[in-house]
Amino acid sequence: MPRQAETVRQKDIGQYMKSIGSLGTALRRVVVWMLAGLPLFAMAAGAAPAVDFRGESASPQARAMARTAFEHGDARGLPFAVVDKKEARLFVFHADGRLAGTAPALLGLARGDSVAPGVGQMVAAGIPPAWRTTPAGRYDSQPGPNLKGETVIWVDYDAAFAIHRLRPSPARERRAERLASPSPDDNRISLGCVVVTGEFFDRVVAPVLGHGAGVVYVLPEPAPAPLAQGDATRQL
Repeated sequence: MPRQAETVRQKDIGQYMKSIGSLGTALRRVVVWMLAGLPLFAMAAGAAPAVDFRGESASPQARAMARTAFEHGDARGLPFAVVDKKEARLFVFHADGRLAGTAPALLGLARGDSVAPGVGQMVAAGIPPAWRTTPAGRYDSQPGPNLKGETVIWVDYDAAFAIHRLRPSPARERRAERLASPSPDDNRISLGCVVVTGEFFDRVVAPVLGHGAGVVYVLPEPAPAPLAQGDATRQL
């Protein structure tokens, strides 16, 4: 790709990310995945410092999104977080690109990348299970109290979408056990919020994202695995 084209593409990253929230579900998913897979031109010799995962493992998509946030300047010098829904994991970064910490997270019960209209007004009455999604996209976050006075990190206030600590819940939901499980497959249980242990919230989330503006990137749902030829034939 010509150098001029590379420069233009990098300048457009911020505008793409800011517009994700207003796109349709399918298009928003495509845009986030495109950004998460961009070539890392900023890592060329003499470029700005690179994002530092401090030796922690992360998926290629989470790494690429963190690089977009820090190395490409999309986070605008603010602390930021990446939610990897495939791995059910939250990564929190200081404004200087250093990883502050990472931990398993509970996510919305329903799989999906969009938020249902008016879902933020349904919390008290009960959100239908099919609408309990953790929506994908780029969000400007702010700390603040919820209706009970508990400090949370608001990701999308109107949609009642936040990052918060683990709360008491019905025993049948086994939320603490799900967080402690080594598999991400059983972490789908919340109303849509990103839920972490109280210890991680107090030690990492609140100190980094709890003092002002930040940016939260939520990666889309993983693409469904392609059907084997025999499976496809059986469905015809």
